[in-house]
Amino acid sequence: MLTTPLTTSRASVLPAPSVAPALVSYPIPALETGAVLLKTVASEVCGTDVHLWHGRLAGVPYPLIPGHVSLGEVAAIEGDVRDVEGNPVCVGEMMTFLDVHGTCGACWYCLVAKASTRCPHRKVYGITFGAEESPGLGGGWSEYIYLRPGTKLLKLAPNVSPDAFIGAGCGLPTAVHAIELARIQLGDRVLVQGSGPVGLSCAALALLSGAGWVGMIGAPANRLEMARKIGVDWTQDVLETTQGERLRAVRYITGGRGADVVIEASGNPSAVVEGCALTRDAGRYVIVGQYTDNGAVELNPHLDINKKHLEIRGCWGSDFSHVYRAMSVLSRFDRQIGWSQLITRRYGLDSVQQALEDVEQRRVVKAVIAPNGDL
Repeated sequence: MLTTPLTTSRASVLPAPSVAPALVSYPIPALETGAVLLKTVASEVCGTDVHLWHGRLAGVPYPLIPGHVSLGEVAAIEGDVRDVEGNPVCVGEMMTFLDVHGTCGACWYCLVAKASTRCPHRKVYGITFGAEESPGLGGGWSEYIYLRPGTKLLKLAPNVSPDAFIGAGCGLPTAVHAIELARIQLGDRVLVQGSGPVGLSCAALALLSGAGWVGMIGAPANRLEMARKIGVDWTQDVLETTQGERLRAVRYITGGRGADVVIEASGNPSAVVEGCALTRDAGRYVIVGQYTDNGAVELNPHLDINKKHLEIRGCWGSDFSHVYRAMSVLSRFDRQIGWSQLITRRYGLDSVQQALEDVEQRRVVKAVIAPNGDL
C-alpha cells in the first residue's frame, strides 16, 4: 500500500540516440500484486549509459529512462513481497534489486548451460524497458522506480552505507563474476587492464582473493591514484607508455614470464591483443570489458593463444548470485577497500547531460544520479 498519495515521478529520459536527455514527468501506475515502488536514493552512471546515449547497444527501445543499478527506499508494496532470504519487504526499507528481469529458468541456457546471463528472454531495467512500455518507470534516473512482480530484491546490509553500495555500483557484481572465472590462487600475480569502476573492483577482489601482487594498466592519472589507494601494488599509465614498454615492465616484475592471471576491463579492443602477450604461458585471461562492439582486432591464433597454451574466458553480465556476493563483500571488506571513495560527483536529474559527458571524458571515477537530492 502507498503511504502517501503519489501521482507522478520526474525522470531523465534519453529520447533517441545522440539526443540530449530530457526531463519528463510520468504517472506513477497502480501497483500490480507483487510489485514494489522505490523512491530512488541513488543510481549510477556507467560506461553502458554512455553507450546508450550514443546508440551503441542493439535492441534498445527509445525513449529510455537509464539507470540499471540503483538503490531506493520502499515507498509502496502490493501484496506479500519477500526478498531472497524469505523476509518480508516493508515500506521504509532500503533496497536494491537485480537489474535483469524475466530470466525464464526454462530455456536451454538457464537449465543446461547454467548461464542465465544468456537467456534470450531476459530484459534489463534501465536498458531494455522502454520509458513508454507499460507499466513504466523502468530505470533509476527517476524519482521513483516501478519494480515489476518477480524482480529479485536485496536489502541493503545494516553496516553498508548507500554511498558504499552505489560507489561499488554495477562494477562490483561484474567484478565478482570476472574473479569467479579467473580462479585466482593464493600468491598469483594478477594484472588488470583498465582503471574504471569495473577494473578497480577487479583489483580489489584480486587482493582480497590472496593475490601475491596486483598491477593495473589504465588512465587517467586520477583513476590510477585511486587504484593505489585501494592497495594496488603497481600502476602504469597507458597514455604515457608504449605496448612494448608495458610488456617489458610486466615481465620484469613477474620473473620474465608475465602475469598468472590478466583481467581485461578496459573496453578497448586493442587491449585484448596486448593482454594475450601480458599473460604468462599456460596462464588465464578473462575478458570482461568488451560489453559493446567497439570493432575488431587482429590476433595470431598460433602465437597469441595456441603456442602459449593460453586459457581465455569471456565474461558477460551478472546474475543474482553476483549481486548477493557483492553485498556480502561490502559488508565484510568495505572498511578495508572503501568503495564510497570512488564517487567523484553527484548530479541531479537536471544535470544528467553533464554526468554523461564527465563519464565519457573520464573526468570522474564514479558519477551518481541522486533524483531526490543528495545521499
